[in-house]
Amino acid sequence: MAEKVTPYKDSELGKKEQVTQMFDTISKNYDGLNRVISFGIDIKWRKRVVAIISQNKPNSILDIATGTGDLAINLAQTGAKKVVGLDISQGMLDIGKQKIKEKNLGNKVEMILGDSENLPFEENSFDAITVAFGVRNFETLEKGLKEIYRVLKPKGTFVVLETSVPTKFPYKQGHKFYTKYIMSSIGRIFSKDASAYAYLSESASIFPHGEDFNNILRKMGFIGVENRPQTFGVASIYVATK
Repeated sequence: MAEKVTPYKDSELGKKEQVTQMFDTISKNYDGLNRVISFGIDIKWRKRVVAIISQNKPNSILDIATGTGDLAINLAQTGAKKVVGLDISQGMLDIGKQKIKEKNLGNKVEMILGDSENLPFEENSFDAITVAFGVRNFETLEKGLKEIYRVLKPKGTFVVLETSVPTKFPYKQGHKFYTKYIMSSIGRIFSKDASAYAYLSESASIFPHGEDFNNILRKMGFIGVENRPQTFGVASIYVATK
């Protein structure tokens, strides 16, 4: 089971409520800071997720922890008839809805408020499900993954894009320094919530990655599980099938 880290150490709220509060607070700065912190490489990673999903030509896609909708919007390129973006933060969804309106994608991409650990869908509802930089924010990782398995159709594709920790020198040492000092400093300077980016850095450092996460997916019932390290191992794309 993944170690639990929360955004606000002194808060009496549960992790789910703290994460909701955090993303509501940083929503207006989130996209811009993400581009700066990742040097824009996250855009390339999302394109790779879209390419993987496109291979099976899904009609329906669910993007969990969709945030401001970057991946959900990109998934419209797969030719799917419907893409649903779900998030627990109304602040993030409001920005995503504006993006969708500007791109005239309202007939294809829907943004809804919801809990990843209690999905408001029937069993076997979606041909494909994605989560980008969201699984480490689940209050209970296994519960969220079970829900994903439940609403994914048999033979459906599940793809996770998540930060990971490089294992080889000097990338491991450089990544540790960057996330501990540089990333948190950028977040502190440009965001009104200094705790948020400290949490995002800490949660990434302790989240199970590589074969450890592969094994969790297998435990939940997924098959054909593989991980594909990205950019010297600072992120990974996990692909699995129901």
